[in-house]
Amino acid sequence: MDKTKQVRIFSKKRQGFALMITLSVLAVVIALSTVLLGYYKEAQNESSSTKALIQANVYYADMVTIFNSIQDKKTLFPFLYSAPLPLQDTKEKFSMVLECKAINRGANINWLGLSENTEAQTQYKFALKLFDFIAQEYELRDPARLIEILQEEMSIGYNLVTVLPRRLHQKKGIISYEQFETLLLRYQFESDDANVGLVPWKKYFSFLPQANKIDAAYSSPELIAFLFEIDASAVSEWASSFELGKPSLKEFVEQNGGDYAKWQTLLADAEFMDETECSVLYQYAKEQYRFKFEYIRGEAKHFEFYGQQ
Repeated sequence: MDKTKQVRIFSKKRQGFALMITLSVLAVVIALSTVLLGYYKEAQNESSSTKALIQANVYYADMVTIFNSIQDKKTLFPFLYSAPLPLQDTKEKFSMVLECKAINRGANINWLGLSENTEAQTQYKFALKLFDFIAQEYELRDPARLIEILQEEMSIGYNLVTVLPRRLHQKKGIISYEQFETLLLRYQFESDDANVGLVPWKKYFSFLPQANKIDAAYSSPELIAFLFEIDASAVSEWASSFELGKPSLKEFVEQNGGDYAKWQTLLADAEFMDETECSVLYQYAKEQYRFKFEYIRGEAKHFEFYGQQ
């Protein structure tokens, strides 16, 4: 083969090799660009989330200051319980929705652990009756095992449980719905009972370390209907009414043939329970974010940021 032909072949090989290198490099560049762009977007998101968290803390501090400045909380909180409160400036640069609920609006789940407490038999018997109603209404497969799991948790003096990711808290009994959910999952796994996930537990129970009363005036229609054996639709109509002169819970129950005195020792009745939980949905950089906190007897606690919604 002559040298000229050899050079041509070598040249074509070099061109092909160069093309392969170019395509390989291009592929690497594209891949790197994609990865870096992903990191950039992630960093942007993290930056926005961090700024939104800072804004949430500002709103939280301001809101607590306002709550502290209002002396007549007995009027303030029932007003906030009635419906979510939208807040917005005239130029629409500021927008949020404040929603507050009575913390003790349900029966305390820990009452189920009071079987041996002679001074709390009314709480225990009511909680057990309510649990039995739920078990029958939602056809739980093994309610005896579920209540056993719950009571095991309540009988422990103190131990450590994960309430939030990467954060451990000391507790006695059941102190949060998140903790309660882990027990439900354990029961569901053991009993293969999907029905337990259908129960609207928050409509019937509250999840606090301690509470001796039910703030029944702000309870769910389902719980009020159970308490006084009244038709749930009638309760819903009463609960959703904003009419002036609306009857009190006691008046409503008596007007509808219910026995208000039956569980009266468990009810807050006219007593004001200065314990509320608030959720705030607000706008930041055209995105929606949420945080929650509790306000208990003049003290704010348990701030939680839920991020972008």
